Amino acid sequence: MVRIKHRYLLINTFNKSGDSETQHTLPWTVQFRRPSADSFNAKLLAKLIRDGVAELFGDYGAGMIAASFQVKYISPTTSTAIIRVSRSHYRLIWAALSFITKIPLPSPSSNNHNHHNNNKNSNNEQPRDRPCVVQVVRVSGTIKKAEEEAIRRARIVIARARRVEERRRGGAAVGEGGFVEEDGEVGGIEDFGMDLDEDEGDESEE
Repeated sequence: MVRIKHRYLLINTFNKSGDSETQHTLPWTVQFRRPSADSFNAKLLAKLIRDGVAELFGDYGAGMIAASFQVKYISPTTSTAIIRVSRSHYRLIWAALSFITKIPLPSPSSNNHNHHNNNKNSNNEQPRDRPCVVQVVRVSGTIKKAEEEAIRRARIVIARARRVEERRRGGAAVGEGGFVEEDGEVGGIEDFGMDLDEDEGDESEE
């Protein structure tokens, strides 16, 4: 019996704050790593990906990923997700993720407020779509490797955000967007390279 082999895609969603005051007070790495909306869940992400694959590759692409595609993990707080798909078709998912530029927010009418409050505050409501950028940071043959990479990158972001704050309090030169300039070195941004484990052993079926 042939075992189906999968690939696990670790993705990060970058949501930049539109608040001008926040942009001047937070480091660059923190600005782009704001928590996603509470509506950003596995169901919404799966719909965005399926719609993207269908739009780019038609019924062929939708059929190829239908049996194996699944959102295994998602965290709106860290804007991180792990997606499973068959090894032969993970590039279809990757392509669809690259074309996601916004996350739909719930309609204001879905809130439990009366119509008078909705009409009164209609000018102050947030836009229904939040601009974003989705980045694939790791493709692995096992979910464990994807989880380890997510933890490693989260630790890097936290450490660098703390370093920026410590240098700012100590009077170090802080460049535009929160970059710390010291001895000609610009910090505050990690390596955005993507890891691909093509020869990695696949995890057995769960």
